[in-house]
Amino acid sequence: MKHGILGASSAMFLVGTLAGVSGLVGAYPLYGGQAVRYLVAAAILLLLTRLLGLRFVRLTGRESGYLGLLTLLGLVVFNVCVIEATRAAGPVLVGTVLGTVPLWLALAGGRPAPRLLAGAAVVVAGATLATGLGTGNLPALLWSLGALAGEVAFSLLAIPLLPRLGAIRVSAYSTALAVPMLLAVGLVAEGTAMFRVPTMPETLGFAYMSVVITVLAFFLWYTALPRLGPGTAGLFAGLIPVGAIVTGAVLGVAVPSAYDLMGAALVIAGILVGLTAPAPAGEPVRAAAGGA
Repeated sequence: MKHGILGASSAMFLVGTLAGVSGLVGAYPLYGGQAVRYLVAAAILLLLTRLLGLRFVRLTGRESGYLGLLTLLGLVVFNVCVIEATRAAGPVLVGTVLGTVPLWLALAGGRPAPRLLAGAAVVVAGATLATGLGTGNLPALLWSLGALAGEVAFSLLAIPLLPRLGAIRVSAYSTALAVPMLLAVGLVAEGTAMFRVPTMPETLGFAYMSVVITVLAFFLWYTALPRLGPGTAGLFAGLIPVGAIVTGAVLGVAVPSAYDLMGAALVIAGILVGLTAPAPAGEPVRAAAGGA
């Protein structure tokens, strides 16, 4: 339990740091940049599987379907929707919608205990307060809902795969599969202009996104998810805006407001409330961190 809490909280905090480094790669073609990010991450993860002696696992038809949907929805669609929602109305609306992830994962985890639901609701309120409600438009709302579906799918579709494949192989296989999918989207959206030689700040930004936000955060999340179950693990998704606030303050690009700090406090309070709830039947699903 303790290791699951540490892994889930660290993973979601690291995902939140994406906001702090996104400015380094903001001028790079979006879809080409994401393809490069996942290509580097996949190479690292596949090398890790070799170094750790994890054999290649031939997937069943059902597992292939889960992996394909996980990659399509949880990686490709999620990134495309976040990008387009931000283009349509900035990051505020999509951040607010993603703040409801803990509630949806709590509901998806079976029959959630009242304290788990209460904790998830407090986390959602805190994430919404930390992100800010702001204004939006219909296209941004629709893209944001697509991003929400992708984020929920990123966890739920991994659960059937983790017991046999483990965190490293699920991360490796999904990131590798995301590369051709993103290339296909990028060629349609950006054509051959989807790639250019990155500047040094862009190279550093993509390196951080590949190694820390993708390799490390994916591994930590997929290790924690089977230990905690989707309902309890989902509580820690509220740490995404907290990670963004802290990163902005450390980098000196944003000073946290009173609402930011109040939202962060609510998120932590909600997590603590949710952690006191008993796990529903069938949760969590145990899996080895490295694989079968």
